[in-house]
Amino acid sequence: MGTAAKPSRVKLFCGLIYKDDRQAQRALTLLKGHFGETDLESPVFDFSLTDYYQKEFGEGLKKRFVAFKRLIFPHDLPKIKTLTNNLEKKLSSQGRRLVNLDPGYLDLAKVVLASTKDYIHRIYLARGIYAEMTLFYRNRTFNAWEWTYPDYRKQAYIDFFNELRKHFVQEPLMMRKGNGRHKKLL
Repeated sequence: MGTAAKPSRVKLFCGLIYKDDRQAQRALTLLKGHFGETDLESPVFDFSLTDYYQKEFGEGLKKRFVAFKRLIFPHDLPKIKTLTNNLEKKLSSQGRRLVNLDPGYLDLAKVVLASTKDYIHRIYLARGIYAEMTLFYRNRTFNAWEWTYPDYRKQAYIDFFNELRKHFVQEPLMMRKGNGRHKKLL
């Protein structure tokens, strides 16, 4: 019989979808205020593989990722998603979001996103938040599942997460295992 153990820490990241660079910068400032400094930021990507956000945001959307130095525990994800939802509301104007914030985490084997929507491939966590395993690591790279969003299938995104994994591997093992001195996140 296995013995339950405390999980290892994981690498927190957040995807930002936006139209206005100033609003993205405001969001990034707020995120840093809650989660600390970033240690990897992606280039800005064109976000045009879906029109899901066009009604709310308009056309010409951009997306970027930011990853934070401070590691988290996987069970922090519902609190983090609730917080980013509140930040979206704070950054809204006339009832419309100006930035979409999608937090998730990376460990050595996978990329996990937080969602408020249930579906066959999502697992309920807490606080109305679900986890979706979006990418898996095999053959020295991240790979997509059949349900992976089209943008996460793009090589540029995969390259970012491969680079983020390299950063994560370089973290001292004692920090990943939960024995380090990172202060409590939330």
